[in-house]
Amino acid sequence: MSDANMNVDVNNNPPNPKAAGPHEKRGFDTPFFAAPGIFDGLAEQNLIRAKENIEKMKMASAAINDALREAYSANAKGAADYAAKVIEFSGANTSSALDFLTDLVGTKLPSEILQLAAAQGCKNFQATAAQSRELWVLTRKVASETTDPIKKSFASVLQKAA
Repeated sequence: MSDANMNVDVNNNPPNPKAAGPHEKRGFDTPFFAAPGIFDGLAEQNLIRAKENIEKMKMASAAINDALREAYSANAKGAADYAAKVIEFSGANTSSALDFLTDLVGTKLPSEILQLAAAQGCKNFQATAAQSRELWVLTRKVASETTDPIKKSFASVLQKAA
């Protein structure tokens, strides 16, 4: 048989004998994919929810930024107050040491030196204890003033998000 005499029928017999004629819908033309209205509605609802959530996140972010700014400001002020207090204590301690040296130069007997040294040691211990208490109180105040805006902001943001 020659190539010229060969007659080829293409697509005359469907591969599936149960398949009907050329008028039946196949593939993506099936009714499942022919219902875009359902998916359009879902997509629109999801888009609206996403926009609402983004707006909520923007508001929460702005509130948290404001709280962090306030906390940073309080912390910077507290650090400056702490540094000023330390400088004040340094001045007082230096003055006390110089007074001790002045009194020490005026002594003539070893018993006076021992008496002055003991009194100065007691005075230094009391001053150091008082200074430590003041610094501790100031530290707690700064920590509280720094964390309070953050706590309030996060609580508010979490309530709004819920």
